[in-house]
Amino acid sequence: MYLIGFADGTADHVRWMSHGGIHAYASPYPRIAIQVFFVSLVVLDPLVVALVAFARREGIWLAAVVMTLDVMANWIGNWARIGHDWAPNVPWLITLFGALVLATALPLSRVMRSWQRPGA
Repeated sequence: MYLIGFADGTADHVRWMSHGGIHAYASPYPRIAIQVFFVSLVVLDPLVVALVAFARREGIWLAAVVMTLDVMANWIGNWARIGHDWAPNVPWLITLFGALVLATALPLSRVMRSWQRPGA
């Protein structure tokens, strides 16, 4: 699930940037910090994919941090539109995927630690 979710995120952010470059998020997200974060996901999302694909615990923790920030940025960035028209503007899928990542981060990290121990 991590690989699919973060690969899809990579593709989505590349798609956005192919239309507007580094300013692709300026219109829907006027806060500079959110724009910078979303642009950085073009690097962070594939990094998570690579680390998780190679069963690195760092990938799990990076995924948790990225999804925490991603969910927060989407809720903050969409908050004004959510007030006007609730259902279509709520970042449901990102929130659900973020919850999945956060709920599984610790158990996956423990499993990976046991794999990486000598003699395990």
